[in-house]
Amino acid sequence: MKTFKALFTIFLLAISTISCSGDDGNNGIDGVDGAPGATGTANVIYSAWMTAPAAVAETIDGTSGLSTSINAPELSADILAKGTILVYMSFSSSVYQLPYTSTAGGFVNTITAISTVQKIKLFRFKHVGDGTTVSLPTSLSWRYILIPGGKAAATAKTTKLDYSKMSYEEVCARFNIQP
Repeated sequence: MKTFKALFTIFLLAISTISCSGDDGNNGIDGVDGAPGATGTANVIYSAWMTAPAAVAETIDGTSGLSTSINAPELSADILAKGTILVYMSFSSSVYQLPYTSTAGGFVNTITAISTVQKIKLFRFKHVGDGTTVSLPTSLSWRYILIPGGKAAATAKTTKLDYSKMSYEEVCARFNIQP
């Protein structure tokens, strides 16, 4: 039994000597910095809710409809070329992303946004080309969100988000925008 106790004591001393040293914690290899993260959302631009002037009849690409425009002073050529432009319409306490297709006035019609530098044209057209239009009331509210572009998709390490599949609330939450 004395031999067992002596061997056990030597065993404990050996383990404590091997496992504990003053250099512990400094023997690891320094890690390598990771790849840079995706561009943040600090540069996202969004408007307040606004109304648009009365719509006028217009034909775009052979399609008759009604159009009006809202000012978007931050909408640059760079954002048009590389960024994402989201336009929302609000009515009856609901928010819809453009393009928005519905049956109004008894006809299937679409409201879409056509963006140019510092302007967003709102255009409503019927899917049946009978020369008549469906109104684009001034009571509708509009809002835009501009997301400047970052890296080209071919060089980006992350998949580009498809904002058309996100609800208005999800987009606002992602960019910390007050709905």
